[in-house]
Amino acid sequence: MSAVFAALTAIFAKIGIQGINSDFATLVRTLVIIGALCLFLTITGQWQKPGDISARSWLFLVLSGLATGASWLAYFRALQIGDAARVAPVDKLSVVLVALFGAAFLGERMTAINWFGIVLIGCGVVLVALRV
Repeated sequence: MSAVFAALTAIFAKIGIQGINSDFATLVRTLVIIGALCLFLTITGQWQKPGDISARSWLFLVLSGLATGASWLAYFRALQIGDAARVAPVDKLSVVLVALFGAAFLGERMTAINWFGIVLIGCGVVLVALRV
């Protein structure tokens, strides 16, 4: 389901940003997400007290939020000037980077076949991005 929604995100965003500033479009998207999540947490009763969250969790959630915001701004700008069919795969280079960062910073281990798959993903992104 995540992949389907991610694909729809690219298509809807590409259509939605036509004729408007990509940064403003990112703000609109963010406000929709905030509203939807507030509604979801309310309906499911999953709200938590902010004081129950550790300082370490707060730090990394804030850093994650900043990284997400930067990613979205860059993604929407790329969608505004490029083809969705090329921009979205380049965005998915994050899969390769997560594997590298996970191994380097979190001590996560992958097998040779896993690394081969990561290399194939990287090569696939390059092939899709080429304008041949």
